[in-house]
Order: sequence, then structure tokens, then C-alpha cells
Amino acid sequence: MSQHASESADEHEHEVEDEREADRFDHGKPERLQSRDVTEGAERAPHRAMFRAMGFDDEDLGSPMIGIPNPAADITPCNVHLDDVADAALEGADEAGGMPIEFGTITISDAISMGTEGMKASLISREMIADSVELVSFGERMDGLVTVAGCDKNLPGMMMAAIRTDLPSVFLYGGSIMPGEHEGRDVTIVQVFEGVGSYATGEMDDDELDDLERHACPGAGSCGGMFTANTMASISEAIGLAPLGSASAPAEDEQRYAVARRAGELAVEVVEEDRRPSDILSRKSFENAIAVQTAIGGSTNGVLHLLAMAREAGVDLEIDDFDEISQRTPKIADMQPGGDSVMNDLHELGGVPVVVRRLLEADLIHGDAMTVTGRTIEEELEILEAEGDLPADDELEADFLYTVDDPKETEGAIRILKGNLAPEGAVLKVTAEDDDIHHEGPVRIFEHEENAMEYVQSGAVDTGDVLVVRGEGPRGGPGMREMLGVTSAVAGQGHAEDVALITDGRFSGGSRGLSIGHVAPEAFVGGTIGLLEDGDVVRIDVEDRLLEVDISEEELAERREEWEQPEPTYEGGVLAKFGRDFDSAANGAVTNPGLKRD
Repeated sequence: MSQHASESADEHEHEVEDEREADRFDHGKPERLQSRDVTEGAERAPHRAMFRAMGFDDEDLGSPMIGIPNPAADITPCNVHLDDVADAALEGADEAGGMPIEFGTITISDAISMGTEGMKASLISREMIADSVELVSFGERMDGLVTVAGCDKNLPGMMMAAIRTDLPSVFLYGGSIMPGEHEGRDVTIVQVFEGVGSYATGEMDDDELDDLERHACPGAGSCGGMFTANTMASISEAIGLAPLGSASAPAEDEQRYAVARRAGELAVEVVEEDRRPSDILSRKSFENAIAVQTAIGGSTNGVLHLLAMAREAGVDLEIDDFDEISQRTPKIADMQPGGDSVMNDLHELGGVPVVVRRLLEADLIHGDAMTVTGRTIEEELEILEAEGDLPADDELEADFLYTVDDPKETEGAIRILKGNLAPEGAVLKVTAEDDDIHHEGPVRIFEHEENAMEYVQSGAVDTGDVLVVRGEGPRGGPGMREMLGVTSAVAGQGHAEDVALITDGRFSGGSRGLSIGHVAPEAFVGGTIGLLEDGDVVRIDVEDRLLEVDISEEELAERREEWEQPEPTYEGGVLAKFGRDFDSAANGAVTNPGLKRD
């Protein structure tokens, strides 16, 4: 062999060896998968060694990395079972050829923190969940997500994280609790809160309150009525981030774990198809979400969270859109807190798709809006019907479910009120039989929730009262506390429909009656609600969407001139930080500009 031939052979042999070595450390992942940053190439041997320490093998390392953020915790029944739900999702992703990696994040129990200073942490937890999932997904180079959620703020927090990262994602709800039973009727946690008000006036004795407490919450799962968690779970289907039919199965039902396994499988599919939240979400998606929210009598918190999600997604959505859509969308489901039925009752009829189908047939939602499955809302409904998972509409019989032609109410449950007391808007959920509500009277001012609760529990509340609780806004609280304790105590004393409560904070999805929240601008930044004085006459006209105080512009200007901004409640720590960052409730009380990473 010539020297030239020998050199050529040597070069070829080295090239083959180099290619063999390159193949050994390259698992063939598509270039677009960011997990390649930590699994591919000889220089990533230390990273792979860390994965191998956790039991991952070569097949795993060559698979798309599916993050499963899990807010499981023993501090709330909403989340106590989520390890099992996440495990089912993990199994589904693994069997579908993914590399599922579970990681933790926080939760706050709204029901347990309700009525205490701790409730200020609730809305902050929404932001921290979104931030933490974004951080882990970005830092560990995830390719996709199954976002698991239980308690109220878990749901928007997880959906905001999926939107912000724009990773292929599937939203997975942990399911709701079954109703308890008390004196032969179904009860939820809301009846316990209302029982506190009845107990304060002597209408309920020790034994009855004790029995109610012991039987209202029989197991795991989120609060059972159409409160915030079930509202946002329903919205997750309507907006397209969760498969149709996935929200309603109870927490401890085997169907919930089938939903979870399917979510894991679907997560691998959306990564392989590169199907991202930005491919799903649109103005139509958000309009569908609002239509379903108003048709089912969903929580006012849905307004706040959808506004925040829209800002993350870069979709133009304003608070007035909720009122416009509610005016054209009838209320067709009468569930707690306005009615008596719970999420499981809807599940037994076919779940959220039953409502979606009725709205679609009436041309009240966009059937061509995309979903996480890669099919449209209309196509998904057709599949559910063909597979027998959605009964024919004429087979459905339930006293809480109405048709669009003969609805419970001709308009949806959400009202956006404006006027000189709320120039940027305020939110009301109508739960009364008659939504033509006019209320006028002198106000009684309370600085913060505790003062109002003390007044209500003293038995001083009377028909016609207008109670104003201020200093509870996103920045002033901070954190915009929910006030289910106050509203339930008022309702429990028989004043749900004849006493008005107005606040720059929030009301729980379980609140009912004339409870007007999210008043913006809030008191802390100089909103009119912060200028009110005891005895000022406030006028509420729900039909005309009016919330105003009978004070001249000149008088308001003089008061504003004398007004001084209060000192922040907290000078350090997480509450101080978020108190500085929160935006107006009219903008979803966001703290993040919503910029996506490429």
C-alpha cells in the first residue's frame, strides 16, 4: 500500500471512530427540543450522569422531557391526592415514549386561610406558581408540560405558566370533592361558612354547626360547587388548554386517573407535533371561556384570572368584554352557590361538553377554535358523541340544566359595573332569581376585612345596609383577599339579597348575594372607594351596570386633594414585594409582563 493510500485509510478510520463517538453521545432528538441542551453530546456527560443517578436510562435520555409540576400538599383536601394524579400522568407519558420528570410547587388553601391575614397569600400564590414552573422549565430545559392543579389559584397559575413558557402543554385538573350530607341534603364548605353566620344570630345551635362541620367535606378534591376551582377547570376545557370532558370527574373516581393518564400520553403527542399554547389561544378561545363562565354561573375570580392569562398570551382582552359576552349568553346551569347542584351532578350528565354543545348549537361560542388535541371544539364534540361519552341532548334530564331557548336567566351571571365609584370597573356575579337589582343607601366604611366581620358577627347588619370594605386591593392588602367569611355570615343571617357588600378586594366563588368586588382603582392608589366617608350614599343599578356615589365631582376632587396614600402594610418579605408589583384588578392583577422565551 502506498504512503498516500495508507494515510487516506487512517483518515477514514479516524472519521468513522469520530462518527461512532458522536453517535454514542447523540440520542437523535429533534433540534427544536431544548432538552438537547442537557442530554446530547460528549460535553453533557456530567448532566447525563446526574440523570442516571435518578434511574433514567439511554431510552429516557433520547425521549422528550415532560415536566410534571405538582402542587401536592397535606394542607388542603384539594391537593392531598395530587401525588396519585401526577403518578397516573407520569405513567401515561412514560408509556407514550416520554421522559416524565415530576417537580414540586406551592399551594395555599383558600378555605383554610379564608378570614385570616393568611388569605393575603392566596393571589400571590398564583403568581409564584407561574413563576416557579417557568423557572424550573427554563432552567432544566423541559420540552413539554403536564400542569397539575387542585386548589383555586393552582389552576390559573399553571395555565399562566404554560402560556408564558409556550411549551407544548396539557392542563390537568385534580378533580372536585364529592358533596357531604347534612340533615338529608347535600352540603359543601360554603354551607359551613354560612352556618357560622347562622350560629352568630342563634339560628343554628352548637350541635348542628358541629355536625355540619364534620360532614361537609367527605374526602379529597376541590370544593364541589361552581366555585373558583371548578370554574377555572371548566374554563380550561372551553379555552382549549385541556381536552373536552376532562374537568368534571371527581377527585377520587377512577375516571380522574384515566383522565390523568391520557394527559400524560397527550403531552408526548403535543411535543412531537410541536403544538404550543400560542397555536391554541386566540381571541376566540378567550371569548369561548367567558361564554362558558357566564353560562354556568362561574366565579367572579374567573374575570381576574382570564385577564391575567390574556396578558400572558398577548391577546387583547378587556374587562368590558366580560359584560358584553355575558349580555348575549344566557345562564343555563344553576349550580352552587346560586343553586343546589355540584360538579359531580354535571359530570353525571356528560360534564362541561354538555354546556359547550348547547352554546355551540346556539352560535354562542366559536366551534372552530383550536384545542390541545389539535382538533377544534366542534370536532372534539363530534368525537365525544361518536364514542358515547356525550349523551344526546334530548336524553339529558336535570333540574339544574336549562336550554338556551328556555334558560335559567336570559343573561349570563357576570356583570361589570362602572361609575364614579369604579371608573375602571367592578365585578358582580348575579345569584338572585331577579337580576334587575337596584340598591341605594348610606355606606358604612370598614378599613380591612376583620373590622367588617366583627360588625357582621355582632348582629348589627340590617336590611338595606351598604358595607364597604377597602384597603384589600391587589396592592393595598396586598393580595386582594377573598371574603367568603363576611359574605357567608351575611347570607347565613338571611341578608344575602338585601345587604350590599362592596370591596376593592375579592369575593370567593362560593359567595352569593349583592357582593361587588374588584373595585378599581383600589383605595391604596387613590381610587374613589378610598375617598368615601360614612354616610355617603351609594347607588347600585345592576341592569344599567352602574356603581356610583352621590358626591359631586368638585367634592371628590377636594377629597382627593386631601388624600394621602397609606403606608404599605408590610415593609419586607414576599408580601411587600408583590404589593409593589401588582397591577390593577381591571388588568388581572398581574405582576409579570408576560414575555415568552423563544
